[in-house]
Amino acid sequence: MLDRDLTKLYDVIPTRLREQVKRNLKRFPKHFMFPLNQKEIKFMVSQNAIPSVQHLGGAIPLAFTEHGILMLANVLKTEKALKVSIRIIEIFVQMRALLSNSQEVLLTLERIGKRVDKHDEDFETVFGLFQKLLIQESNTRRIGFRRADEKE
Repeated sequence: MLDRDLTKLYDVIPTRLREQVKRNLKRFPKHFMFPLNQKEIKFMVSQNAIPSVQHLGGAIPLAFTEHGILMLANVLKTEKALKVSIRIIEIFVQMRALLSNSQEVLLTLERIGKRVDKHDEDFETVFGLFQKLLIQESNTRRIGFRRADEKE
């Protein structure tokens, strides 16, 4: 998320947000937060109907990853930031639970798929044996008397 969007989420002014980031740079490694480059800024202006770069706040926009958003909630000292921080943690816990359940479902489906594959092999074996029996039956000579119109 961009810093300008996070200011609305945390109910702080952009200069306050950037100030806290600068004061706590050690808490924001590159995989938590990074500035947009000029190409990305131009793309945003052209694709999002933003009138100019100034509309982005006059400074180079900062992009925050999910970990950066949580860290930002921890360095901002507002009541809203505290509530958002708690909510983010709750959402991450729910996401992990969903992923765990999804993995269990995938494992179950994989086990069922293996059983079905085994059944397919069994059916192929049974059909193969039926075909052999049919071929053998057609190749064997009948025992006993025949009518005049039957072949031998």
